[in-house]
Amino acid sequence: MAQRTPIGSPCTGVCELDPHTGYCRGCFRTGDEIMAWPMTDDAQKRQILRRLKPRRNSHGEIALPSPVRERMSLRG
Repeated sequence: MAQRTPIGSPCTGVCELDPHTGYCRGCFRTGDEIMAWPMTDDAQKRQILRRLKPRRNSHGEIALPSPVRERMSLRG
């Protein structure tokens, strides 16, 4: 029986919940989805991951941490 690769977290390191949408500004998961991730089985993780793309499309691009934004603006 072949071992499956574990499904990794979609965390981007931004980790800030938007008060209007309730989604993390980095990965677009809800606070509940983030907290439950370590105990969630692979089928449920795939369901969560499928919900992220429409959220991202509806609410904007992934936010970049402030130091990254500052470096990018200095290049521009």
